[in-house]
Amino acid sequence: MDHGSNTHINVLDIREESLEDGEQGYLANKISKLIGFFNLIFGELNEEEKAIIEEKLIEVYKQKGITFDDKTLFKEENNKINIKPVFKSTKDMPLLEDLYNLFEKDEKTKVFKTKLIPFIKGSLNFFNNYTNIETENKLIIADIYELGEENLKYGMYLFIEMFWDKIKKDRKVKKAIYMDEIWRLIGVTSNKEVASFIYKIFKTIRKYGGSSVAITQDISDLFSLEEGIYGKAILNNSEIKTFFSLEEENIKVLEKYTNLSDKEKIEIKSLKRGECLMFVGNEHILIKIEASDYEKKLIIKENKTERND
Repeated sequence: MDHGSNTHINVLDIREESLEDGEQGYLANKISKLIGFFNLIFGELNEEEKAIIEEKLIEVYKQKGITFDDKTLFKEENNKINIKPVFKSTKDMPLLEDLYNLFEKDEKTKVFKTKLIPFIKGSLNFFNNYTNIETENKLIIADIYELGEENLKYGMYLFIEMFWDKIKKDRKVKKAIYMDEIWRLIGVTSNKEVASFIYKIFKTIRKYGGSSVAITQDISDLFSLEEGIYGKAILNNSEIKTFFSLEEENIKVLEKYTNLSDKEKIEIKSLKRGECLMFVGNEHILIKIEASDYEKKLIIKENKTERND
């Protein structure tokens, strides 16, 4: 995704699969996620600011005929045989610009309007359009690095929310979600609403027939929010933990949250490329990972391509 991309994601989308069968409260569920997202943009919001933003969110959805009554998320579709209710699509949802316009009308929210300008008129305006991403492929990769270092967390959060809804859709289908640089959403650059959402994925994904993988290069960043409670919770809910070579500082942090032995502290510091210390349940195993012949060919081909570029 970048400024010139034709890929769009509507921040205000409510998807049918965002609730399980028997659950209620589409709008309430979406608003709680949006409060986390706006915390990322606006900085830590106090309770009064959250209430004001929630009021505007309720109003912007109401403009599209969507209320806390779940029936308002459905519309009638005539397929010439019978009329049946279908869930509203992205084009039936408000856009971020609609919320921006509401912010502009109220003195209390004008400061929020200013911070939304890049998302409406600037380099992040692909968040202000109807979603056109194909999510039916077996492998979906959200490449968001062209958003820029400071903006990666916005893209990460929105895509993870979208993928999480898809993961919950069918428990019989095995699936996995890989989250690189996860510290951006559970570390000090994030907030408790977003971090709680990420932790919920790790805590509950197994019951949907899925697995989640968190990847980070700096262990200490995982534990930088709220005294590390979210990083620790995710670590505790991970069946398998894989540690590659770490510097002394990160080993000290890891020691605080895991039962590393003195011998393992020495081993993890001296691991070579392709070697790792893996925790599987209560077992701690030293492993050497070797690429298959097929993987080696891919790596060599990729390196040649990079050199030619």
